[in-house]
Amino acid sequence: MSFLFGNRSSKTFKPKKNIPEGSHQYELLKHAEATLGSGNLRMAVMLPEGEDLNEWVAVNTVDFFNQINMLYGTITDFCSEDSCPVMSAGPKYEYHWADGTNIKKPIKCSAPKFIDYLMTWVQDQLDDETLFPSKIGVPFPKNFMSVAKTILKRLFRVYAHIYHQHFDAVMQLQEEAHLNTSFKHFIFFVQEFNLIDRKELAPLQELIERLTTKDR
Repeated sequence: MSFLFGNRSSKTFKPKKNIPEGSHQYELLKHAEATLGSGNLRMAVMLPEGEDLNEWVAVNTVDFFNQINMLYGTITDFCSEDSCPVMSAGPKYEYHWADGTNIKKPIKCSAPKFIDYLMTWVQDQLDDETLFPSKIGVPFPKNFMSVAKTILKRLFRVYAHIYHQHFDAVMQLQEEAHLNTSFKHFIFFVQEFNLIDRKELAPLQELIERLTTKDR
């Protein structure tokens, strides 16, 4: 949520994805911001009464894209071809890129290139009106949840890379509170609706346990 970042002008990595004002999804976003403001993240992720799960997942997915976009935007100077020749999350986890359409066979590439591919791919999904309809009454497609799960699984990898490879830079920029709050919100959300397989979360398992046990 934007309030996590105050009003300072942050450079985002990709253009921010806006939810049209006056739309129902905008109302949902405002609802989520208000609940988040109360500081109770477990409550903030729950499906509001009478709301459509697809729509709630859509609004939050857009929001997490914007948050990660902002977080990664703050550390792009530290994430280069030289510093991060592979996309990794610690020594045990390395990610190769494939989107299934343009790049079918996974390719090994640097972290900045991987994240550029990933965020561009997410942007394309979010901009696709057949997948993420913004008009009232336009139904979500049958495969919406599986698309949303893939998006969230991939966005997680950016958090994992930032935590493993760039936490020093995050500390230097005094961004760790933003990063932790954003990630905790993300984890509570994906746990609430069972959106990411546990094995995918392995690179940050210890951190997840630390962040979530405080709030039981």
